[in-house]
Parts: sequence; structure tokens; C-alpha cells
Amino acid sequence: MFTARTNWNLRPNRFARALELHRASGEELLDLTVSNPTVCEFEYPEEEILSALADPAALEYAPETKGLKSARDAVAQYYEGRPGFGVCAGSVDPERIILTAGTSEAYSYILRLLCEQGDEILCPAPSYPLLEYVAGLNDARLVPYPLFYDHGWQVDLAVLRAALTPRSRAVLVVHPNNPTGSFVKPAETAELHEICAQREMAIVADEVFLDYASDSRPHSTFAFDSPALTFTLSGLSKISALPQMKLAWLVASGPARLVATALKRLEVIADTYLSPGAPVQVAAPRLLAIRDAMQNQLRARISANLAHLDAALVENKLVSRLQRQAGWYAVLRVPSTGSDEDLAVALLEKHSVLVHPGRFFDFRQDGHVVLSLITPESDFQEGVRRLMEMIGSMR
Repeated sequence: MFTARTNWNLRPNRFARALELHRASGEELLDLTVSNPTVCEFEYPEEEILSALADPAALEYAPETKGLKSARDAVAQYYEGRPGFGVCAGSVDPERIILTAGTSEAYSYILRLLCEQGDEILCPAPSYPLLEYVAGLNDARLVPYPLFYDHGWQVDLAVLRAALTPRSRAVLVVHPNNPTGSFVKPAETAELHEICAQREMAIVADEVFLDYASDSRPHSTFAFDSPALTFTLSGLSKISALPQMKLAWLVASGPARLVATALKRLEVIADTYLSPGAPVQVAAPRLLAIRDAMQNQLRARISANLAHLDAALVENKLVSRLQRQAGWYAVLRVPSTGSDEDLAVALLEKHSVLVHPGRFFDFRQDGHVVLSLITPESDFQEGVRRLMEMIGSMR
């Protein structure tokens, strides 16, 4: 009686079982995977947030298909003056913005717009595993294209081109990538624009970590017009460190004819669900306004943890850190004496430290673990010490 699209293998793997047993034991756990900023000891402007959510305007139900105009105006202001690819300082028309309850829903809207059952979306590898579930729930198929590491991360455009078929509907870019922290380069973007424009495919750009560049300067967004139909996704979860507010958006850009058709159809999809709640939409301008205060805290944490990690790596030549440009994660290259899962399970069981095995993010080869750089500093430092100690003992 159940659909094939939900016929997942729900048996926990060895890593998940080990974590479940460890948590049930009540023993200390140094979690170096934590990505929820609300539990990472940051100082939130509570009065401002709660006041914004208590606005009496939220008591009126006045549905707008794309989302409340005041919220869309605030999102448009977020993009005002930012650089784009080939644009020094761009802007976004609020009428090209559609609000959603999270980027997963934005993905769902786009996949429903673009894909018949079995159509294909090209997706980077490594990347976040959630994307596979979102695609499957929308009857689309992910086709990976590799990012390879050579003095930094590069898109393997030759493999991407070879992966194209008549069923290819879009190329997904995660900009910057999660977990590699790499931006799509201007030359890579130009080639993607050419590929997608020629084949009438779309670009889907996930930019949730765009504000967390290591050099603290604005990096180009995909949200401004380009030769290919483009959908740019982001939201409050990362921008203002407010994942619980469940407000995100997609921005449609590209050739006017395609954008107009896409928006008409997306409006029908959005009108079917009317997902974002009124309180968070009314509060959106004020919740976006706190982003600098929150991002400064997160950047300081990321910088401190990264400095500690690099100092520890000087003492342990068996481990190296791959270059990153942005985001909340660090990727470590570790001795490949077994699977990444073996290493992560041993670290958990013997040292009470939790890290992500690289295979969680679809690294094709063993020898990688991923750490969250927003982990509270004391936990991060002790966790890294134990990780280095365990790997040092493997000599």
C-alpha cells in the first residue's frame, strides 16, 4: 500500500547504531558535527526576536501567493548592491521572489516545475545527503558530477558534460559547497551558463552559506540575470542563524520569457500550499536585520576553531586540512587504513568524539572526516585533541 519512492532502507548503519548506543549510555559526548546554531552557545537578541514575532499584524490572515510583500521586500534588500557574475552591484525584483518554509520546500517547488518522473538533476559530489531524499520524494533522479581537489576544489566540467542526457533538466550548484566550502568559480559559472542556456536547462543555486566566506568579503550571487534560467535559494536558517523560523525563498532570474513562465507556474504551486506562517513573514524584516550581529559571532567562532585546528595539525603530520573558502565545516584528510565509518565509530566508542565520516557527504574515497567549526570552542578543542591522539597512535 506504500509508494516505491518511500521504500528507503531504514535500517541504521553501524555508525548510527554506535551513536544510538553511546547516547543511551549517558556518557559524555563531544559532538564535532553540531550544525544547529541555537544550541552552540551564541547570544541571540531574544527581546528583538520575540518582539518581532509578537507583531499584531500577524493576527490577520492575508495570504499572498508569493509571500507577504513586506517580507519579499526585505529579501530583495538583502541582495541590494551585492556582486553577481558579471555584475558589480545588482538588485532583485521582489516580484521574482517566492517565500517557502525552508529550502527543502523551495527545492520541491523547483523539481515539480522542471521534472517529469525520472528526469535528472545534476548534483555535485561531495554534497549534503538531504538532496537525494528531496529529489526522490519529487520523482527526480540525482546524477552526480564530481568536485575534484587540486590546489583547491574544482568542478569537473568534462564529466558534467558527459553526464548530460535528454532527460537532464537542471544543474544544481551549492555555492559555497557543503561541506567543501568551495565557491563556484567565474569561469566554471560561465561554462554552466553556456551549457544550460544551449539546452534550455535550469541552474539551481543553493546559497545558504554565501555570507560565511573566509575572507569576509561579499562573493558573487547567482540571483541576478544570466543567459540561463536560474533559481537561487537561501533563507533565515543560516543568514540569521534561525533554523527554527522556517522561512526561506527562491529567486527566479535569467531570460525574461523563461522567468515569466516559471513564475506563473510556481505561483500555482505556492498557492497550493501557502506554507510560511504569517508571524515569521511579518517578522522577516527584523529577523534579517539581526544577521550582522549573529554572523559576527559565528565568524568569530569559526575563526577561533580553525586556528586551533591548524595549530593541532602542525603537531600531527598524518592529518591535513583541505582548503576551504566558506561555510561552517572543515574537511580533514586522514590515514586511509580502513573506512571512514570505521574511524568515526572507533573515535566515538573509544574517545567519545563524534565526527562525520566523509562518505556521509558522498566523498568517493575513504580518508576524510568532516568537522563543524561552530562547535563550542572548549568541546572543539578537546575533541580535536582526542582525534589527533587517536590518529597519532595509528602509526
